[in-house]
Amino acid sequence: MIPASARRVALLLSLACAVPSSASDPAVAWRSWPDGLEQARARKRPVLVNVHTDWCGWCRRMERDVYARPEIRQYLDRKFVTVKLNAESAEPAPYQGEDLTARELASRFRVTGYPTTLFLRSNGEHLVSVPGYVAADRFLLLLRYIGDGHLERGVTWEAFRAKNP
Repeated sequence: MIPASARRVALLLSLACAVPSSASDPAVAWRSWPDGLEQARARKRPVLVNVHTDWCGWCRRMERDVYARPEIRQYLDRKFVTVKLNAESAEPAPYQGEDLTARELASRFRVTGYPTTLFLRSNGEHLVSVPGYVAADRFLLLLRYIGDGHLERGVTWEAFRAKNP
């Protein structure tokens, strides 16, 4: 039988280990569509748009396994303006002078599966769409490819990956 004092120590240690290391790290600063585009223009930063739905299991997994990683959150905070767009919402999402809903905007970007990550220039111009769940390590590499300007300089994804295994 384990003494009560040893059980208390074991319990305290297990509780201390149960606190996630990211508890002190802030979450991704998701913005609304109009606010995000305005911030991107003002800060001259590219935009990452997390296109999701309420029912999407892979979207929740991406939130939990990818966006929750401290190195990803920190990189996003330094290099991007982050926007969350519910592809089934009727919320206003004006784009390029047109009054659209979030649903219409997702359709305009030809989003057909969830999650989809859109990357836009700071002026709102579409750069690239990345459909589906992307594992954290590969996602961070993708963020660096776009956030550090490799795509804009004409470096191919394949050449970038070859130099950054």
